[in-house]
Amino acid sequence: MRDPYQVLGVAKSASDAEIKKAYRRRAKDLHPDRNQGDPKAQDRFAELNGAYEILGDEDKRKQFDRGEIDAEGKPKFSGFEGMGAGRGGARQGGFEYHFGQGGSPFGQGGDAGFDPADIFGSLFGDAARRGGRGRASPPPKPPEQSFTLEVALADAVNGATRRVKLPGGREVEVTIPEGVADGKVMRLRGLGQPHPVTGESGDVLMTIKVKPDSRFTIDGHDLRSRVAVPLATAVLGGPVHVPTLSGAVEMKVPPLTSTTRQFRLRGKGLPTGKKGESGDLFVALDIEMPAEDAELTALMKARAG
Repeated sequence: MRDPYQVLGVAKSASDAEIKKAYRRRAKDLHPDRNQGDPKAQDRFAELNGAYEILGDEDKRKQFDRGEIDAEGKPKFSGFEGMGAGRGGARQGGFEYHFGQGGSPFGQGGDAGFDPADIFGSLFGDAARRGGRGRASPPPKPPEQSFTLEVALADAVNGATRRVKLPGGREVEVTIPEGVADGKVMRLRGLGQPHPVTGESGDVLMTIKVKPDSRFTIDGHDLRSRVAVPLATAVLGGPVHVPTLSGAVEMKVPPLTSTTRQFRLRGKGLPTGKKGESGDLFVALDIEMPAEDAELTALMKARAG
């Protein structure tokens, strides 16, 4: 096995935090599930775990730096105890290695239940504990957050840019696409809370809620509205200004127009979902009668008589 510092890609002077960060980064890159088809992936991942078992444990790291254990964590020398294997020892080449409680060659201060998978196991499952052997569960997804954004009907049709406050408190500018429908869920990638283990930021799901517009009634992809017209304009004809979602437009009213007549403005309704196509705007007139007009009253009496 290679030098654990080389395996993790850190200097011997690296801090514990730097070693942990390097392990997490390389474990994500070398995990067998991300390198399927590579026959050496499991070996590299096992080597990485072995390196971290040494450098991630303060006591083992010191023992390795002092030359007391090798890159696999095995003791290089534990003292001469004679030719026989004593109690609790293992004989090898005339030397005897004594194991304390827990089976560590350094007694209770060595292994102490250390497991590098405690740090990364939640990301890749039990395979981290098995040194990469077997199939691991997929990495957990970072948490998702959601909220609802109310937008004006005109902004939903024409598109807009809004500054919003996300569930986590962060303020960002979001683009409301042209023709977005009520209930549309938009995914804001990487703007959510980070995963506690991987540090990867989750997504925020933004649901669009289109607010009603008092000027219009929605009828499928068409809109319907009513416009007040002075009596003189209804009788004599003339222009009136009609509000639309893209701004007011001028519409000509022919002479002697009654309230039963509707006018159709093509393409001034809601987007149909087909490129460049929109519904229509149907306009009905509300004729305004003057509060008091003696001449009009006299004229009507004369016509009625």
